[in-house]
Amino acid sequence: MSPIGVFDSGYGGLTVLKEFVRALPQYDFVYLGDNARTPYGTRSFDVVYRYTKEAVHALFEWGCPLVILACNTASAKALRSIQQRDLPLADPGKRVLGVIRPSVEAVGKLSVNRHIGILATAGTVASGSYPLEIEKLYGSGNYAVTQMACPLWVPLVESNELTGLGAEYFVRKYVDGLLEQDSQIDTVILGCTHYPLLTSQIARFLPAGVRLVEQGAIVAASLKEYLSRHTEMDALLDKGGQRTFLTTENAGQFAQMASLFMGSSVSARQISL
Repeated sequence: MSPIGVFDSGYGGLTVLKEFVRALPQYDFVYLGDNARTPYGTRSFDVVYRYTKEAVHALFEWGCPLVILACNTASAKALRSIQQRDLPLADPGKRVLGVIRPSVEAVGKLSVNRHIGILATAGTVASGSYPLEIEKLYGSGNYAVTQMACPLWVPLVESNELTGLGAEYFVRKYVDGLLEQDSQIDTVILGCTHYPLLTSQIARFLPAGVRLVEQGAIVAASLKEYLSRHTEMDALLDKGGQRTFLTTENAGQFAQMASLFMGSSVSARQISL
């Protein structure tokens, strides 16, 4: 058993997994949601790193030679440390990838005036990962990057409160806050994998012509391209189309919500980290 591991602090990474399954249906996937300790967005770097490392280790134990952090906060606060500090000691043959780099690569092809907006958790915004990655790829001063933390969006999504006056108020509050900082923004990255469930609400309050970038399809295309380039990794992966769902919370509760995200019935297993 050598599946691709997909990790998120809760349910949001399922929006990425759904696109993985669509793009790479033949591959086996194991999804792990750390629902017992979600959300990660307001936690410190040290805590997010420790939690993420535990989850990655668990997925390694499930036989995953490749793990995708389908969580922007984990990608921002833990990915580099895991890649540079832990993998060389744990198993140099294993790989852990994130969602920020593929998203930034896509933005360069989409933005016309180079004014980029980031809607993300407080943790991702505080990390500065998106501005740093944009500067690394495109050079200093070539893009104007504006960030807005949206601390109440993850609770809205995980409470399935996607419509109604409350959701509308808090979606508009943060979108307006972003645009007040830079009215020239022409491309907005949803820098949290939970946020695609609020896309229709977010789009209502963006000016006409502003591109809204969801990460699922972008990261799926990046993974597909990665496997085509790294044939040694691709050869390790099982291709039986199997899906396994793990959670650190109640399995029945997780399965019910995950089924809504995936659009099909899901069975889950509870584990401890």
